[in-house]
Amino acid sequence: MRITMTVNGEPRQADDVWPGENLLYVLRERLGLPAAKNACEQGECGSCTVYLDGVPVCACLVAAGQAQDRSIITVEGLASGDALHPVQEAFLAAGAVQCGFCTPGLLIAAHDLLARNARPTDLEIREALAGNLCRCTGYGQILAAVRAAADRLAAAATERPGEQAGGGPGQRPRGPQGEA
Repeated sequence: MRITMTVNGEPRQADDVWPGENLLYVLRERLGLPAAKNACEQGECGSCTVYLDGVPVCACLVAAGQAQDRSIITVEGLASGDALHPVQEAFLAAGAVQCGFCTPGLLIAAHDLLARNARPTDLEIREALAGNLCRCTGYGQILAAVRAAADRLAAAATERPGEQAGGGPGQRPRGPQGEA
């Protein structure tokens, strides 16, 4: 079957998708978007997290057919051209990217948190990232990265009054072309 969807703001299609195929496989193997990782295939690790119509989901648990005519934003879609999103910049600066396997899911989870809550507490950060497993960092750098991203987004919002960076509290995050 053919699946058409909007991925990172661009219309895309995948042909010859079989009924049991999941969205993660379509994104990685058919559409060439390798950032979301295939780890547990059970929705337990969070490494495959993407936005589906503005809601974070584990792509390994979404049947490819469920993505028909829907909007998907992957971690690649957080950046705007060559400019990384402030959450991505903060993860790099804080050393929260080690082996990189969990990073895409953590970035989506952190992005989603900061779009809903501009100034989360450490407990709120931990709760928001609880579905993402990391075996390298011990989470200290990850927490620091989310706090730094909150600061970067707040500073960006101050520079552009009236515009809420990162989607803003209470709003769904926006992709590079502004779609939710």
